[in-house]
Amino acid sequence: MSRLIEKFQKARRTAAAPMGFRTTQPVELPPKMQLIATIEAGAATDKLGYLNPTDAVLIRFTESTFTQKSLEKTTSTLGDIPWGLYLDDDEKGAEAGADFTVFSTASRITDAPKDSKAGKILEADASMDDGLLRAANDLPVDAVLVAGEPEDKGPLSWHQMMIFQHLANMFSKPLIIIVPADITEKELKALWEAGVDGILVEGEAGKAQELKELRQAINKLPARAGRKRGKIEARLPRTVSQETATPPDEEEEEEEEDE
Repeated sequence: MSRLIEKFQKARRTAAAPMGFRTTQPVELPPKMQLIATIEAGAATDKLGYLNPTDAVLIRFTESTFTQKSLEKTTSTLGDIPWGLYLDDDEKGAEAGADFTVFSTASRITDAPKDSKAGKILEADASMDDGLLRAANDLPVDAVLVAGEPEDKGPLSWHQMMIFQHLANMFSKPLIIIVPADITEKELKALWEAGVDGILVEGEAGKAQELKELRQAINKLPARAGRKRGKIEARLPRTVSQETATPPDEEEEEEEEDE
């Protein structure tokens, strides 16, 4: 199994408190929200130790063509950090040895190697119809990444929170969103309580301190109460037929006769 997807699953589990008066050694809980940094392939030439606070690294090829050489140049500096690829299909990512692959809804369907353990993360758009978004729950993907940049790249707004809350309610799979690396601890807590499972941030070298602070803020997040996900259903307003409805005037007449 993908190491990143396994982290998502571990983070969702709730540890039961020990029964009785027996003392036990404290158990180290896994990070509650997954921190994923994205970098451009081939851009790194030195050790990427500043990425150590992250749970995974997403490598993209927006400024260069995908080659095994450029990929190895980047992955060789990541150490033991799980890495994934943003590509047009998951087959190429699995063959390259990626821990996970991120692909858009426009990507073609491929046959990944049967023995592949790479995770599949579908990039969707929040503007899609709710029915299409809910369909992701039944697709053979492990998580969903909501595409798009934060509004104006400024402070988190209530409108954004409404969107993220709505998405978290719809998806039964882990939800990943894109946020600025300088997101505040208060905003991070609000997203966690809304149901966001992971955040994707820019991971260039200039963000080293921000990544470190993000990890510290994530480790401070409180336990999140369990709740049902992916259960939103369309509700239609109840209507009363004209045949069964009693006009107000008739109701008043019936009350007068009873008196």
